[in-house]
Amino acid sequence: MTDPISDFLTHLRNASKAGLAVCVSPHSQLKESLANILKKEGYVRDVATGTDERGHKTVVVTMKYVDSAPVITGLKRSSTPGRRLYSGYSEIPRVLNGLGIAIISTSKGLMKDQDARRNKLGGELVCTVW
Repeated sequence: MTDPISDFLTHLRNASKAGLAVCVSPHSQLKESLANILKKEGYVRDVATGTDERGHKTVVVTMKYVDSAPVITGLKRSSTPGRRLYSGYSEIPRVLNGLGIAIISTSKGLMKDQDARRNKLGGELVCTVW
């Protein structure tokens, strides 16, 4: 795994498209805070931590569906290890004209685009969700 965030987003995207109830991924603080933002914004039902059969910590995300259609229709990794994208608070992009969210890694931790603009914080554009 060279990019664990892309791997986590791919797990979520595949679970959403396949109609799975639960998505399990290896744990990290960044993945957990990313999943908590998705929960707070209503894209996933629940986020928990657990352990696998070998005793390794995992992030367990319960997916959310409305009329058997996934709530997450798109996930895109913006900043990659080979191409980091940084934005000032005034240049943070709007996702689908405000219908989606951008997740920014700031000096105060991960936050969605509206919170970063409100707090006048720029940072690395991690991903966009719609």
